[in-house]
Amino acid sequence: MTHPRPGAAPRPRRFAPAPGSGFRPLWIADTVSQCGSAVTLLGLPLVAIGTLGATPFEVGMLVVSEYLAFLLIGLPAGAWVDRLPLRPVMIAGDLGRAALLLSVPVAAWWDALTLPQLYAVAFGMSVCTVFFDVAAQSALPRLVGGAGLVRANVRLEASRNITQVGGPGLAGALVGALTAPVALAADALSYGLSALFLVRVRPLGRRDGERPGTTLRAEIAEGLRFVFGNPALRALTLAAAVSNLCGTIGASMLLVLLAGDLGMSPLLCGAVFTAEAVGGLIGSLLTGRIATRWGQGRAMCASVVVSGLLWLLALPFYRADWRFAVAVALQGLGWTAFMTFKVVSVAYRQRLCPEPLLGRMTATFRFVVWGSMPVGALVGGLLGQHFGARPALWTGALGELLAVLPLLLSPLRTARELPSGAGRSAPVPEPAARP
Repeated sequence: MTHPRPGAAPRPRRFAPAPGSGFRPLWIADTVSQCGSAVTLLGLPLVAIGTLGATPFEVGMLVVSEYLAFLLIGLPAGAWVDRLPLRPVMIAGDLGRAALLLSVPVAAWWDALTLPQLYAVAFGMSVCTVFFDVAAQSALPRLVGGAGLVRANVRLEASRNITQVGGPGLAGALVGALTAPVALAADALSYGLSALFLVRVRPLGRRDGERPGTTLRAEIAEGLRFVFGNPALRALTLAAAVSNLCGTIGASMLLVLLAGDLGMSPLLCGAVFTAEAVGGLIGSLLTGRIATRWGQGRAMCASVVVSGLLWLLALPFYRADWRFAVAVALQGLGWTAFMTFKVVSVAYRQRLCPEPLLGRMTATFRFVVWGSMPVGALVGGLLGQHFGARPALWTGALGELLAVLPLLLSPLRTARELPSGAGRSAPVPEPAARP
């Protein structure tokens, strides 16, 4: 994203995608599905903790299942998506997630719900999410163009956070009134509606520049070389991986602490996620101003450090009294700070990457970044089982502060603006010849 200097041509007043571009139905579809996902964020762990009496380690394994597909199939998924029309991939992902979630209340109705089924549902949803997310992030630059990427990502993040403001509170109310398994049916419905809106996205066929005859292995290697061969992309990937690894160590045990150790109601548990969403919404709206004032690179570095400190400060206040309100406020402020890194880094990757490589670049990034999350959840579950939920949260929060190191050791620490976008039309590099 570039920002006008004195004497430069004024930028447009607002982001307006071309008529028929397909961004609006994609935006609506994402918003609708996020409404339901906010319910599942709280509901699925509460099914394990409340309905099935899961131990901290078993809850950690549920979180492992939620992200395991990014580690197992994240890399080939990018190459596969680059060979397929994007819209059908996204629709299939939504319908698959709807069917999986519906199986939970059905099994609960027949008194047949088990932890292995929850693990299977969580893993199946992660498979669908891998393909959906890679396809959606590959589609966005084609729908809005390079100049609109930051503003489009801001809109998507703002919508996600708006829906999540009320979502956890609604989830708490639904879980309290209907039980957690039945509340998950709301998320299944949202994925079905999302698929209907995606039908209105204009068809997005195979990308230009594909080379027939290349092997899946060669295309995966190409994505890895592109991400790790670029100092800026390498730094963003490693920073996000450290943040997700350590963040999931604590996040996997948060509901164990709140619902299990402190005995808080689903409504109060949902208040933490609501605060995160409010903070994220405010942060996404402030991203443009912060990046303009500080410069893209310094803003991302500050974002990671300040958010980590705020989340660390929140931990002593997670108590079943007035201090809980302080913890919730600090947790939300942490997300306000973190959104600058999240929004700017996504736009940076999308704008820097040549179009034919978008799927593989996204998949490589998510393989490393999201693939670290099942590892973090496993570590969190082990720490929670043997030492308690609170020590696991402290371990994760302290580790979060290390995420800034890859940024400080890269050219990003002084970068003021995103690349001009020249790379978006650059030819795709041929695979290196074997010696």
